[in-house]
Formats: sequence, structure tokens, C-alpha cells
Amino acid sequence: MRLTLATAIALALVTAAPQAPAQTAAAQAQGVTTQLPRGVTPTHYAVEITPHAKDMNFDGKVAITVDVAQPTNTITLQALRLKIAKASLVPAKGKAMPAKVSVDEANQTASFAFDKALAPGKYTLNIEYSGVINTQANGLFALDYSTKEGSKRALYTQFENSDARAFIPSWDEPNFKATFDLTAIVPEADLVVGNMPIASSSNVGNGLKKVVFQRSPKMSTYLLFFAAGDFERATKMSGKTEIGVVTQKGMVDQAKYALDGSAEIVKRYNDYFGVDYPLPKLDNVAAPGQSQFFSAMENWGGIFTFEYSLLVNPQVSTDNDKRRIFSTAAHEIAHQWFGNLVTMQWWDDLWLNEGFASWMESRATREMHPEWNTTFDAVGAREGAMGRDSLSTTHPVVQHIETVEQASQAFDAITYSKGEAVITMLEAFKGENEWRDGVRRYMKKHAYGNTASADLWAAMDADGSNPITAIAQDFTTQPGVPTITVANAKCDAGKTTVDLIQGEYSRDMPDKKALTWRVPVMAQVPGNAVARTTVTDGKGSITVEGCGPVVVNAGQTGYFRTMYAPAQFAVVNKSFKSIKPVDQFGILADAWAFGVNGKQPVSDYLDLAMSIDNTADPTIQSQVIGVLASLDNYFTGDKAAQAKYRAFAIKRIKPTYNKLGFEDRAGDSDAVKGLRRTVVGALAGLEDKDIIAEARARYAAQDSKPLTPALRRTVYGIVAYNADAATWDKMHAMAKAETNPLVKSQLYGMLSGAKDEALAKKALALALTDEPGATLSAGMIRGVAGEHPDMTFDWAVQNREAVTKLVDTTSAPRYFPGIGSGSSKPEMVAKIRDFASKYIAEGSRKDAENAVTSIETRIKARQRMRPQIDSWLSKQK
Repeated sequence: MRLTLATAIALALVTAAPQAPAQTAAAQAQGVTTQLPRGVTPTHYAVEITPHAKDMNFDGKVAITVDVAQPTNTITLQALRLKIAKASLVPAKGKAMPAKVSVDEANQTASFAFDKALAPGKYTLNIEYSGVINTQANGLFALDYSTKEGSKRALYTQFENSDARAFIPSWDEPNFKATFDLTAIVPEADLVVGNMPIASSSNVGNGLKKVVFQRSPKMSTYLLFFAAGDFERATKMSGKTEIGVVTQKGMVDQAKYALDGSAEIVKRYNDYFGVDYPLPKLDNVAAPGQSQFFSAMENWGGIFTFEYSLLVNPQVSTDNDKRRIFSTAAHEIAHQWFGNLVTMQWWDDLWLNEGFASWMESRATREMHPEWNTTFDAVGAREGAMGRDSLSTTHPVVQHIETVEQASQAFDAITYSKGEAVITMLEAFKGENEWRDGVRRYMKKHAYGNTASADLWAAMDADGSNPITAIAQDFTTQPGVPTITVANAKCDAGKTTVDLIQGEYSRDMPDKKALTWRVPVMAQVPGNAVARTTVTDGKGSITVEGCGPVVVNAGQTGYFRTMYAPAQFAVVNKSFKSIKPVDQFGILADAWAFGVNGKQPVSDYLDLAMSIDNTADPTIQSQVIGVLASLDNYFTGDKAAQAKYRAFAIKRIKPTYNKLGFEDRAGDSDAVKGLRRTVVGALAGLEDKDIIAEARARYAAQDSKPLTPALRRTVYGIVAYNADAATWDKMHAMAKAETNPLVKSQLYGMLSGAKDEALAKKALALALTDEPGATLSAGMIRGVAGEHPDMTFDWAVQNREAVTKLVDTTSAPRYFPGIGSGSSKPEMVAKIRDFASKYIAEGSRKDAENAVTSIETRIKARQRMRPQIDSWLSKQK
């Protein structure tokens, strides 16, 4: 699954693919978490679904083959919002036994009781039931969209983490793998998509047809998929595999970029994993709208992706959108191995799915599109993880999960980005080829099975070279960010030795007692060879070739912050331009981070930043300009000081703008285009009159001078942010009239970005109407919160019941705290805590606690940093 605010293949018929034996109930009991009684294990589901899209409900039948391991009078499985009409149990030999059904809504289970104990053996549990079709992306859900022919409705499923139970009464946990036969009775005109190819289709009267899919491989319930609607499909072969893309009718050409990229990704992954993708096809199904939880989902053989992450629309799609489309596909296709073929035993090890898919996504993007220069993206993802991991409310990569809500909250920056960063570090320590060989051993040994993290480490260390288990356990079983302090540099005979002291980086507890990690460290003097060591027991040293600035964490693959003692920092500062751009990026990020937690003067970062001119790497320029723009927030409420700072920042940024101009030029690299967007956005945020006037002029002249997609997004964003009532109303009319879902979504998003509070309130009121569409409103509310967090949070709480209906159930515990998390007012802390105590289960308040800690830390950091910034500014010319 790829998160929001993130195709392809097959090689052999599933009937020919090797199948792991069904796991016995005894094996299930071997230390694997479950929320169900043990002793009964499903091996196969035969499901028949009849959706009633107009009435927003469905009927279902399921025959579940189960193994009973020990005598029992009751079979208990999971069911959510399902009405069970009748049920019976048929032994392998014998007559059907009626079942007495009881439902536990709080625990999301259904139990089937029998008059006498069942003897161990094989049975078939037959259940007839009905359920609801949702309006948000949970379970079986409907998405309505506008076309030139009128409004249409399509159906899709979304089950991760725990919503398959809303579609089928089932053992809805990752360790209960089984095969599936899916049958759907749908309108004759619908195109239907499942995990597998269609085995047969026949008319059944009344304008309906029965579609039967081929049997799935053994898989977890959350990977089952079904979609039906007025679709069209395009395909392409990749070796023996059929790659497919499915869109609403009339848009399939917009999926060609994703189709071509997916075919290449599959070919590369088949080689890397050493195990060919085992299903006969892989579709990627595009859907209108959005979710607050995810942008795409890796259902085996039938990936689901919202249109904004799959389609290239010539009217609005930019080069940046193409990057997102490619990386989203790379992420979801990686899951076909990490997650689908080999699945974590329980949600504790979710990172085995998401961290690895993120890492493979980055690897594939870097190798297949070197022109995008994505090395910085991996460092940026690491920085995002450290931002979350440096608070006392963090958690380990491997974390204990007990409830469904806790499992939903596990999809966060620690699971994804820290997981990716730790893998990047371990791969660099192990060696690329050795790491790949370990991945291949892991895949082959555990295909169609379930694993824990220890299984991966065992596969990695099986070759006996550079063992990683101890390091890996340090970084995945305890939380936090190590710090390596570099001190006491001594140069002798052309070599430099520095001491390395391990501590811990914390934003809200800067003086806490540090945990201890075994930290793999790489270092170099620019232009010389890279040296390696592992810091253990909190201290060590490293000797590198050459005399000069010693760059620790060379290449930025390590998951730790680097602090240079004052003497070493002075050397680095003096030679900063000679350092590789990726290391400049890391040094700048670390200097800023230590300024935030008070361990280093903010002036250290600002002095480094001022040494960056418009000849530096574009990504480094973007980083510096982004921070300069963000410093504007430190002056909020002090108009005189803010005006003075804005004049300084604009003067510093404007020469880069004068060099680049407002719009892209032929031959610009991706990095240069990104820098231009950063520069224009920064100047607009600083309320530079020239930039705002330029955007308004281009907006007004677009009928005679059409805007390119990239320019359109920039211009519309600036105009919407600075809109008056007339401009807002005009953009609103455009949104109402638009029938293209991608364009419509973008316009409604723009409406939520106004800085004027009265217009922001109009956007909130609009979000509670049916006009934007059921899945866009929650995003609009979050958009308003970006500029007006305090007002939006108060409004959302006042309208809590209505707002809650607009949010995926998987997003509920994080949504409201997320609205208020951007606040810098102390009052918000009490508001979020009060909301959590009233409306969020005690064990599911992780995101609320994190929001509170972030706000408190932000307020303290700004109080401490503002005088330093003022002092530094007073010395600038």
C-alpha cells in the first residue's frame, strides 16, 4: 500500500505455480498473534457476490473449507457489518449440520455453534449473508463520477488492513492464508476485474451475467480484490506475463505511461528477486476520487490506484506527476513479492511489507530513471522518518499490535520511511550483491508463507559474510535516532583519524539518556576512498585517507545524525563547496536538526546556507530556499519583524528567480524544474508582489495564452491562495462545471487553499455538501487546515459527526488530530487531548499523542530559536 499526504504481471499459470502446504492449526499456534480462537484453519473460500449498486448493498454466499485440529462445538471467524441469514457445516463425509449464529459487533466476529462437538477433520462451512456498499474506501465501496453522458457509479474493494471481514465472513488475519474462488453476478455491460483472469462468463437473465474467476494462489484475505463498472482495459506482454491497466471508459490511453513502466518494472523485479511473478496477469485499476489513508493498494493480480497516481492527463499532469505514477507502480509491484508472495505473520512486522516496498520503489526509480536524480529522495525520506522518530511518542519499526485501529495506525513514517532507511543502511553494510542474494534466499524459502523479521535476518546471514542480525535488531526493535559526534581530528602521514561518540537525537527530550546501537559508519575526506567501521558500546574511531574535512555518513546511507564538534564543523564549513551534493544535503539537514533541539547554534545552519549560491546543485538550492521560506513562520504575529525578514529572504532568493524565470525552458533538468517551483512558491509565500502579479496576469490571459500543466498548477495555486471572493467564486464555478475527475479534484483542492479566513470557511461549508463528491471533501478539509489549523479543528469538532462520515474508517483515529497538528498555539494541545479522550479508543491514541508532542516541541523550538535568528539577521548585509 502506498500512503497519501502513493501493475503489473505474471509468468506461469497459478495451477502450475508451486504451492506451499496449508499451515496446520498447530503451526498457527506457534507464537503468532491472533484475535481468534485457535484450532480451526481455513484452506479455501468459494465466494459468490451479487452487488446492488443502486441500493448500496450486496448479497453474498461463501463455502469455506476448514481444517478442525481439535474437538470444538464452535467455529469463530471475523465479520463486520454483515447480516448472516443462515449457515451450515458439511463434514467431508456426512450430512449438513445447521449452525446457531451469534455476532459480536464489538469484536467484529461471528460464531457458529453446533449441537455436538466436531471431530478433527475437514469440513465446509456454508454461509449466506448480506452487507453494505460503502462511500469511502473500505470493504466494498462505490465511487460516483461525472462524465459527459452523466453520473456513473463503479465498485471497488479495499481490505487492508482489516476490512475483508466486511466483504466475506472470514479468518481476516494475514497468517490465515487460503485459496479463493470468486464469482460475481453483475450487470451485463460491466467490465469485472479480480485477482485472477476470468474463467467463464454467462448471462443469467434480467440484464445480469455471472463472472467466474480462476482460483487464486494461497494468500491473505486482505489481498482479495473485486471491481466492476463501465471500464475499459489495455494490455501489454512482459515476457509471458500480461500487464493490464483498467480505467473508466474513454481514459485508457492516459494509462499508457503506467502500462509501459509497469512492464519494465516487472521484468527487473523478476530478475532481482530470483522468483518470477507467479500469477497469469496483473491489472492496475484506476479509480476517481481519493482517500485520506492511501493512494494505491497491492491486491495480488489486481492493484487498485486512484487516478491521480495512475493517469497522465495532458491538461493537468506534470513531469512530477509522471514521477509519482512510476514510483507508485514500482512500490505496488514490489509488494507482489514483499507482502503478497511472502507475507508478515502479524501486523507487528508490517514493515516487512511497506519498508521493503518503499526501498524497492526507490531502487527501481533510481536505476530506471537516473535523469530524475532521486538519490536525494531517499535522504529526504530518511529525514521524514527522523522527524517522527525523534519524538518521545515514536515507536520501534517492529511494534506490538493488538487491535484493528492500532494496525491502521502502523502505516506511518516509521514503518515506511524508517524501514526503507534501515534497509538502505544494511544493504550498504552487507554489500549490494550479497544483500540481493539474501533477498533471493528469503523469497524462495518462504514463498506462499508468512514470516517475521528474524526470518529475513537469517536469510541474509546464511552466507556468513558481514552478518547483520545484531545491527538490524538494534535498529528495528528499539525506537529513536542515533547521533554520531565527530571530534578530535588528527592528521598524520596523509591520513586523518577522528573519534566517534554515539548518542541519541531527540527533539522533545534533548538531554535524555541515550540508547545504544551498533552503528555502521562510512566516512571520507572528499576525493579519497571511503572508510568503514561499526561504532559499538557508544564509542569508536575511524581513519580515512587524506587530510581535510572528514565527512561522516558519506553517501548518507546511514540512519543516524552527525554532529561535528566546533573545530570539525569549522573545517567542514570552510570546505563546504568541495563536498558532494548528497553529503551537503545531509550536513545541512543535520545542522538544522541540531538547531531545532538546541544542541547546535542555528547560525551554524544559516552560515552554511549562505555559502550556497545559484551555481550549487539545484536540489541543495531547493533545500536552502525551502528553509528560508519556512523561517517566515517564526515571525507570525510580529508584523514589523516579519516584513524585515521577508525583505531579507526575498533579496536572497530573487537572484535565483531572475536566473530561472517563471516557466520551464527546453533542456531543463528535473532538478532545475523542481528548483524553479521551489523558488516561485517561496517568493509567493513571502508575498513578493512581482510573483503574485505575474501569476494573476497569466491566469487572466490563459484563454489566449494557454498554460502548460506545470505552469497551470503553479499559477492556479498562487491565485487561489491570494484569492478574493470574486476569484474564488469563479474557480468554484469552474470546479462545478468540470467533468474530468483529475481536473475536478485539483480545482476543489485549490479552493481549500485560500489564506483569507472567510474564503476558507466557505471551502469548509462546501466540503459538507454533496457537490465535491464523497471522497474529495475530507481532503478539502485537510487542505484548509494547512493554512488555518486552529479554525479548522474547532469547526471539524463542531461538525464531528458529519466530518467523520467523510473519512475512511482506517483514517479515523488520525484524521482529527492531523487537522490540528499544524497549530503553533498552546491551546491546541488541550483541544486534541480532550478530543482523544472523548472519541478515540485509549489504545489507539498514538497519532493524537504525536500531534500534541509535535505542537509542544514546535512552540518551544521557536521560542528558543527566534532570538538566535534575530541576532544572526542583524549581522547580515
